[in-house]
Amino acid sequence: MIDLAIETPDQHEVHALLKASDTYMAELYPAESNHMLDVSELCRPEVTFIVARIDGRAVDCGAIVESKDGWAEIKRMFVSPLARGQNIGRRLLQKLEATAIDKGLPVLRLETGTRQPEALALYRSAGFVEIGPFSKYGPDPLSLFMEKPLSRQAAAGR
Repeated sequence: MIDLAIETPDQHEVHALLKASDTYMAELYPAESNHMLDVSELCRPEVTFIVARIDGRAVDCGAIVESKDGWAEIKRMFVSPLARGQNIGRRLLQKLEATAIDKGLPVLRLETGTRQPEALALYRSAGFVEIGPFSKYGPDPLSLFMEKPLSRQAAAGR
C-alpha cells in the first residue's frame, strides 16, 4: 500500500532518501548545476514536504516551496531506485500539484537536469512546459526549466 503524506524532512529515513538523491545527482551533474535544498532549508515555513511510503517505508519524497511572488517551485523530488517503475513519482507529483492548488497557488515551476529522461517525460506528460530560467537561476546548459499553470477545476476532478 502506498501512502502519501505531509511529513517533516528532518527524520532518519528522509535523510537517507535525500543522501541517495545527492549521490545520484552528483554522478550526473557538476556541483554548480545541482540546486538542491538541505534539510534545514526544507524545514522552513514556506516549504511543504511530502513523503511516499510503501508499507511504512519511505521510498519517495518531494516538496513545494512557495515564492513571495505567488507561485511555488517543486524541489527535491526523488524516487528510490527500488521503487521506480511503480508510478509512485506520478502520484507524488499529483499530490504536490493538489497541495499547491489547495494553497491557492496558480503556477508550479521546477528546474531539472537534462540528463534525466524519465523525469523529463514525467513532467511533460503531466502538462509542464519549458520556460526560461526563473528566480535565482541563471542559464545552464544542463538545466531545463518548466512550469504548469494550475486551476481549481483540475483539483475538483482529482
